[in-house]
Amino acid sequence: MSMMAAVRSATLAAVMLLAAMLPVRADTVTADDTAKFLAGMMPSADSALMPLTKDPAWQRHAKFFDTAFAQLEQRQLSKIRAWSDAHLAAPRPTMFYMFSGPDFLYADAFYSKATTYVLSALEPPGSVPDLTKLPRGGIGAALYSVERSLSSILSFSFFITKQMKTDLHAGQINGTLPVLYVFLARSGKTIRSVTPVALDDKGATYFSNENPGPNAVRGARIIFAGSDGVEKTLYYFSTDLSNSGVKVTGFLKFCSTLAPGNSLIKSASYLLHSGNFTTVRDYILANSATIIQDDSGVPLHYYSPKKWRFFPFGRYAGPIAEFPGRYQQSYAELFRRAEPMDFGIGYRWRTHESNLLLSVRLPDDGSASQETSSAEPPPPPPRAKKPPRPPAPVEPQRRGFLFWQR
Repeated sequence: MSMMAAVRSATLAAVMLLAAMLPVRADTVTADDTAKFLAGMMPSADSALMPLTKDPAWQRHAKFFDTAFAQLEQRQLSKIRAWSDAHLAAPRPTMFYMFSGPDFLYADAFYSKATTYVLSALEPPGSVPDLTKLPRGGIGAALYSVERSLSSILSFSFFITKQMKTDLHAGQINGTLPVLYVFLARSGKTIRSVTPVALDDKGATYFSNENPGPNAVRGARIIFAGSDGVEKTLYYFSTDLSNSGVKVTGFLKFCSTLAPGNSLIKSASYLLHSGNFTTVRDYILANSATIIQDDSGVPLHYYSPKKWRFFPFGRYAGPIAEFPGRYQQSYAELFRRAEPMDFGIGYRWRTHESNLLLSVRLPDDGSASQETSSAEPPPPPPRAKKPPRPPAPVEPQRRGFLFWQR
């Protein structure tokens, strides 16, 4: 072999060795890497999204979310998890969150030990495209729309529906999926698969292109795992929860295959106070082992005292101005001896104005449930001779709210 040939051969060998040592770019972008990218977190080293992290728009986005979620963790989420650990001793595997929107963040904070989460609201699941194929300048616009859609929940703990519809319907990233992605990533979860799902009128699930028939309920199923590696399932369904809506769909029949579970209700526009949502209200009461709610949830007089035990926390100050006529005298009486709590939740999101009621279903024999802590509920307060006048509602910082399922 000539000297020149030997040099060429050695050079080729060195190049091949170097290529073998370099990470191989993935041909497809995984849902987990997409979620991390949208959440302002670094995707996998071999992801095709890695070059996009050098975009100044993404770097600004990452810094913004780092700060916002760190503040939310300190202000609310860590305190909610501590509260839950203290007061929920043996939660069920399933949690139901009606009128949730894409709010996995608080579902996970309150019921972190659940293995199946069922979220439901009107908003469609939408889609998240391959971000590497967005047009030039599209990344910055997509990230900004995600930031805007999360601004209210990061500040107040609930979504403003009108704002979300505007922000997440304008571009290629739309619906609830991008928000679910961000919340899963920022909650330390790893997404393993995302599949469209549909329900027929009997509650049967369809994960392919089969036609489930008329009145199908559509959504998404996300399989994910936490830091412990335990595989969990998140369902999000776009469905009408009014009486006429649930009558013609199989959504509640599907939920019954997972019941009984635990329920979370917050910032629910007081819909369960109206006569148009009696079916889902009765369903929650009949199929929940525990219910965590603010006062926008099930009105107190629909709970049977023989079946439920109440643990009030915080302060009941009545509904905000956007929901007149929803003041509950029985709630006010129950909360006179409520335990304090150190976080805000619901429409009255400030810490010292928030209320939270933990309702625990009693066993059939009426004995104390093992699903709560040893904290004793307050005895029923004496009834006042004259019901006190409801306090003047304190308005939030913003006006003109349109809430999730209104």
